[in-house]
Amino acid sequence: MSETVKFTIDGKECTAVKGQLLIDAAADNGIYIPLLCHMRDLVPAGSCRICTCKVNGRYMSACTTPVEPGMNIESNTAELNDIRKAIVEMLFVEGNHFCPSCEKSGNCDLQALGYKYQMMVPRFPYAFERRELEASTPKIFLEKNRCIFCKRCVRLIKDEQGRSIFAFKGRGKTLEINIDKKLAANMSDDLTMKAMNACPVGAILKKEVGFINSIGTRKYDKEPIGSDIEKIHQ
Repeated sequence: MSETVKFTIDGKECTAVKGQLLIDAAADNGIYIPLLCHMRDLVPAGSCRICTCKVNGRYMSACTTPVEPGMNIESNTAELNDIRKAIVEMLFVEGNHFCPSCEKSGNCDLQALGYKYQMMVPRFPYAFERRELEASTPKIFLEKNRCIFCKRCVRLIKDEQGRSIFAFKGRGKTLEINIDKKLAANMSDDLTMKAMNACPVGAILKKEVGFINSIGTRKYDKEPIGSDIEKIHQ
């Protein structure tokens, strides 16, 4: 039988199954911790670190930290929110994120977090990386300049034999997202849409369906990121 444990987040007493990832346990208790790389039920990657919290006084990523009884977690503090804002700013300057021309505008988690943390002018210099676009597969347009290396597509999108369709190539400054052209040639429409929807930015796009949602109907047009979690427990 699963053990239920109690812990606190920003002074609020919460309950969860022992060993559940902190970021999921927080969401189940109606508390939003920002995320970009995490998806529930996927093996955690700990790539973006925007979910960093203080757990018993130590900085830890909420997507890789299992809940233990008596934990005291700080999340919504000025210090942590500034760290998260800095991460958003770094992601913006390390890629080509020109929101007005992006098909994912209004549905983009990175853009929504930029609004949440009131990002104006990044504190870091722009890198202006130029990575080659990939449009040779039948259904996927891969805009490598927008990739934030969250690994969602690598972990989630697989063919019927369990082979990953996406993978990273290179290291450090040369790192980029790649697609297996042979496997991608056989992707179904459903799997293609799953890949596009899993991407938190506009790096993976299904061909011939750009700008299908008008302004005012997009995911974050009316409510900020995280409001869906908070509403569940109001």
